[in-house]
Amino acid sequence: MKKSEWEKDLAEDYQKRGRRRSIFKTDSNIELVDLFDQKVLNEKDFDPEKDLGKPGAFPYTRGIYPGMYRANHWLMGQYAGFGNPEATNERFKYLIAKGQTALALALDLPTQLGLSSDHELADGEVGKAGVAINSLRDMEEIFDGIPLNKTRQIFTTANGIGPIMLALFLACGEKQGIDPADYSVVIQNDILKEYVARGAYIFPPEQSLKFSVDAIEYCASHHPSFRPIVICGSHMRQGGATAIQEIAFTLSNAQAYINEAVSRGIHIDDFAPGMECQLSVPMNLFEEISKFRAFRRMWSRMLSERFNAQNPESLKCVIRVYTTGYTMTAQQPINNVVRVTIEALAAILGGVQSLSCNAMDEAVGIPTEEAAHLALMTQHILANETGIADVTDPLGGSYYIESLTNRLESESLKLMKEIEEKGGAQRAIAEGFYQKLSRESASRYQQEIDRGDRIIVGINKFQNPDEETTIQCFKVDEAIQNRCIEKLHKLKAERDEPTVRKILDELAKDVSLEKNLVPSLINCVKAYATIEEMCQTIGQQWGFYQEGASWL
Repeated sequence: MKKSEWEKDLAEDYQKRGRRRSIFKTDSNIELVDLFDQKVLNEKDFDPEKDLGKPGAFPYTRGIYPGMYRANHWLMGQYAGFGNPEATNERFKYLIAKGQTALALALDLPTQLGLSSDHELADGEVGKAGVAINSLRDMEEIFDGIPLNKTRQIFTTANGIGPIMLALFLACGEKQGIDPADYSVVIQNDILKEYVARGAYIFPPEQSLKFSVDAIEYCASHHPSFRPIVICGSHMRQGGATAIQEIAFTLSNAQAYINEAVSRGIHIDDFAPGMECQLSVPMNLFEEISKFRAFRRMWSRMLSERFNAQNPESLKCVIRVYTTGYTMTAQQPINNVVRVTIEALAAILGGVQSLSCNAMDEAVGIPTEEAAHLALMTQHILANETGIADVTDPLGGSYYIESLTNRLESESLKLMKEIEEKGGAQRAIAEGFYQKLSRESASRYQQEIDRGDRIIVGINKFQNPDEETTIQCFKVDEAIQNRCIEKLHKLKAERDEPTVRKILDELAKDVSLEKNLVPSLINCVKAYATIEEMCQTIGQQWGFYQEGASWL
């Protein structure tokens, strides 16, 4: 094939000025041609009417709302929560005063694992990676002076205890005298990814999935404005998955939850509008922008074609994003401000609905107030000073963006088909398929850094061996653990113990009858039963899952 004049000029340019490397690829190993143009786009059978459309219209490639950020900015959150409830309450009030429009409640590891602060396995972990919550009393203190309808939304990372956190929020709202219709709660409640990436599971997988869907079923009937599940690809991405794997794993997991809900007789359009997805956003700017666009399109087509959803709200994928922890470096931590800005830019240009930014010091500890403030102001600067929110889908129609969007979709669909052939998400995870692919990708990523093929500033290039960390790190008060334990023991001494025992027995009965557990959990929470007591009651019948145990 005869070369064009431009291709000849390109070859000459490479020869004269030198090319950095012979092949350019995205993080998902998608090879990039020298120039993206109409010809490249047409080779992907791109149909603007079918594949692109308008913002707010099927297949939602360009965004789920016609006006996007012109009508209202995305939800601006900051992942917060540490120590005891009083400390978290103080941080929440600080962030709200600085313009935060959504709250994201981080839970410490014992809370996520259904353990009380006085459990022997909780020693040294209380309040470290989030706030310690033992009972409704702690929720009341976290939101003291902060009505649940103060911000546009409250999100929490509860997974193994997702339905319990739903019960806690409902009881807390009742204590505040606020109708649940007047506030919005989002529970992550995605247990499948815990068996892949984080390990914060409590019960066996089959029972855990059903437990998660209890929250979906309950909210569909009683609180349709709540979002009882966030299918979460971000932790699997943090565990090494590529953008393609993140898309395929997340959507395949979504199918598992939807199948379970539909099997209970819940109509798809009664619960799908309340589902959200959480994705990560690493540093490969254009691939990440394209990922969000491809994901929305795939979600809408999956809900329409596979599950026959009719309600347009079911077809709109609400995407929340956290900037990526693994791109943050402890070396030269001030550089993380730049990284977070670029990742936030990708999320916004990709059209997400909620965004939380890492603070620059998160590679070394819980963010200080100053670092958290700077991370939040990064969003405000992007929203108000750059013009990127002035136009809906400003990159729509770009040859490069549309080509990458198409390629990410096609490659993700191939992987989803492979997962389905293995029997679906649950079986693929049980066989270690997700984990194997993620580990292989993580290994390639690290090898590229070690060889110098992938440059990480301050790590393998532009190091400053004489540099000292100049940022001040946050330190959790070590006495907090003792204070949390003292408060827990005081609660148990003051509560109506016979009532607690009676209601926990009722919970056990509902477990044995395979009933939806949320109503019983609400009663337990109101009686000030602890999270651990509820989990132990459930686990006595379901059992407790141990790493390495067989799923099958």
